[in-house]
Amino acid sequence: MTVDTTPLAPIAERAAPPATLTLPTAGGLAWRAATREDAPSWLALRNHIARADAEPYAESIEEIQELFEGAWRDMATDSLLGFSTDPADDGALVAWAQVECPPGDVTQVRAFCWGGVHPDRRGEGIGRELLAWEDGRARQLLAASGKDVPARIGVFAEDDGPATKHRLYERAGFQVSRYYSDLARPLSGPDAGPVPDVPLTGSLRLVPWSADLDDATRLAHNDAFRDHWGSQPQTREQWAQRACFAPGWSFLVVDQAPDVDALLASPDTDAETAAALRAGEPLVVGYQVAARYTEDFAVRGYSFGYTDLLGARRAYRGRKAALAALAAGLRAFAADGMQYAALDVDTANPSGAHGLYASLGYVRTSGSRMFSIEL
Repeated sequence: MTVDTTPLAPIAERAAPPATLTLPTAGGLAWRAATREDAPSWLALRNHIARADAEPYAESIEEIQELFEGAWRDMATDSLLGFSTDPADDGALVAWAQVECPPGDVTQVRAFCWGGVHPDRRGEGIGRELLAWEDGRARQLLAASGKDVPARIGVFAEDDGPATKHRLYERAGFQVSRYYSDLARPLSGPDAGPVPDVPLTGSLRLVPWSADLDDATRLAHNDAFRDHWGSQPQTREQWAQRACFAPGWSFLVVDQAPDVDALLASPDTDAETAAALRAGEPLVVGYQVAARYTEDFAVRGYSFGYTDLLGARRAYRGRKAALAALAAGLRAFAADGMQYAALDVDTANPSGAHGLYASLGYVRTSGSRMFSIEL
């Protein structure tokens, strides 16, 4: 196999950012950036679009409000709302867009684009011009990052979503780069298989999530997903943004007597973990971080606990740390009366997760995909 060793051009050159952004003119809308006061109407539009497109989720006001909390986001420049100028519509919100670059990106810098147009206003060219604005802003953010590493502009769509949306992305130069599956398994009834007992060996201990272990969990997650496609480290501020976090459903595996010298000598131990080990801080080696998406219950037709994040440190793979945490989460979901457990997974996950989930009775309920432009 031939390896391309051509040096990358600087990100400011590869991103080719526009000097100025052109606001959409299609539809005759009035455009401005989103503000905190827009959260209720923004949420209503997003959920209306989700219902019209039969998307398997709904958003909460807390999730929208959280968008204004991240210091790496500047909603004054990275968001756009389009309002009707027809007096009969009383200034109704018609379209929206938002772009952001996660601040923790190291080996690849990414810009993600989101947006939507009210179903009654589709076909006017609003979506095409809005996506062009998103692409331009994404390129500006990538260039401003100063990170001279591979870059990506990404958008997401449901597999069963409108074909017009898929074509919109493709005509704008985006190509499908990854597929994801949403999985669920019953927690009660005749189809609910048993939740396994997972004994842990040596100095590994299963514990409930606690605030004093939260940053150690972040470090474990950064390590666990270092070899996963499209994953980059999360900063403390990114990690703190979990509007629907369910601490009572989240469980961790801690090594109470880690071989500190061996871990420090390993080239796989990242700098933040090494500093925590030297400081004598606890070492989380496996985790299941759960969320409660109450608004989704009616959409799906059943209640469920959601495994947002699941993983084990690479040095601890094979010791069932993630499985122990997941099994504890399943029991917690069931104890709180949830009918199902759910999660999503990259269809090309390299850690053998698909076999694990299948063995626990998870089946695919829906799918989504990422479209991207690689720079």
